Amino acid sequence: MINYSLKCSKDHRFDSWFKSADAYDKLRLAGMVSCAVCGDTNVDKAVMAPSVRPARSTASGADNPTGSPPDRPLSAPASPAEQALAELRKHVEQNSDYVGGRFASEARAMHEGSAPERAIYGEARPDEARALIEDGVPVAPLPFNIGRKTN
Repeated sequence: MINYSLKCSKDHRFDSWFKSADAYDKLRLAGMVSCAVCGDTNVDKAVMAPSVRPARSTASGADNPTGSPPDRPLSAPASPAEQALAELRKHVEQNSDYVGGRFASEARAMHEGSAPERAIYGEARPDEARALIEDGVPVAPLPFNIGRKTN
């Protein structure tokens, strides 16, 4: 396993683990590596310092006198922006129906009255989203990837 510091074209920085350097390259070329903050798939390796392990603690525990764990779990959001995105995603997932690739047709059917109105989320191609907006269907992009596991 290898951990890379990454950054997207919007200069968001995040870390992600990969099976190998080749695995990272293949996933990136396939558009499968996306920004953990905004979902941008234009991601590159960021400049990073090598990971150097500190010297082992002395018997007196001088390196970590309390022996306490880090301030936050590694899976916890690192910034208020990441926390807000995590909360928004949780709210959307708990209060909406996931319709996947049928988003455009479901949204249009609700707008035309042929399907009952409800909160939905899913994926739409750019041309489908543009057509919905042009036809006055109220839609909005979500600031995170859905439908597939992210980094």
